[in-house]
Amino acid sequence: MKSDDKKVLITGGVGFIASHLVDTLLDKHYYVIAYDNFDSYYSGKEENIRHNFKNPNFTLIKGDILDYETLRNVMKNIDVVFHLAAQPGVRYSFQNPVKTNNVNVSGTLNVLRAAKEENIKKVIFASSSSVYGSPKYMPVDEKHPTKPISIYGASKLAAENYCRIFSDKLGLPVIILRYHTVYGPRQRPDLAFFKWARQIFERKPITIYGNGTQTRDFTYIDDAINGTIKAASTASIEGEVFNIGGGSRISVNDVVNSLIRFIGINAEIVYESPKLGDVSDTRADISKAEEILGYTPKVNLEEGLKRFIKWFEKTKSRLD
Repeated sequence: MKSDDKKVLITGGVGFIASHLVDTLLDKHYYVIAYDNFDSYYSGKEENIRHNFKNPNFTLIKGDILDYETLRNVMKNIDVVFHLAAQPGVRYSFQNPVKTNNVNVSGTLNVLRAAKEENIKKVIFASSSSVYGSPKYMPVDEKHPTKPISIYGASKLAAENYCRIFSDKLGLPVIILRYHTVYGPRQRPDLAFFKWARQIFERKPITIYGNGTQTRDFTYIDDAINGTIKAASTASIEGEVFNIGGGSRISVNDVVNSLIRFIGINAEIVYESPKLGDVSDTRADISKAEEILGYTPKVNLEEGLKRFIKWFEKTKSRLD
């Protein structure tokens, strides 16, 4: 973002990643509008941004990206749009394919249309490693084939294609970020770290889908936000795609054992059949983001898990 690009809109602005982006941009003295429909997919999101309610540079608007006229009206006089609103959930997408498509594809098309009409200077689109599907090689770079194996991944890829067309053919500056398994404070309750931590604290068996040897590239939330802001601040990268990841991978078994060790409560591990749409391994090649954006992940998994556990301990009493 240029020094005079001081007014930003964040769709899905009260969610896990977006609320951290709100905090960071407010700290940098931007005027931030968070636009969110408070979907019932999970509750308690308002707590993510409640501490900003009295900040004069913050506005919360309840609205849906499927409501084009409201969305376009909110974009008036905005400099940069961070499009993070989405219907998440690989497993959820198989049970709710129409909603997933409507929000992630039609909703993104609305954001792009409105941004084009309102002459937005830059749009940052939050995509996902799910667009790659099962890796043909690792680490996975941005040129890796995109063959998603879930409806969620397919919807994100379709949205990416709209972003590419609006950027290449219609002149709307769009940058695509493919996040890799972001974790940390405020994580959604349907995500693995949250579920495992709750099971440990409640002294229940920990459920792992698969044999636990599958690996993931985990990205701490602060690093994801840093990469997002660097993408918005870097000139002449319109139409580019960047992996935002931790740059390494670890097995699910090792992660769960680390959680048990850091929390200090013994727990039984129960293995169940893999879930539909889950890939076996992920690892991001982040060399492009390092070279062009100056992105470098700084929080290793051990430190990130400790920060996540500290947050979970403070808030678990009120979490669903």
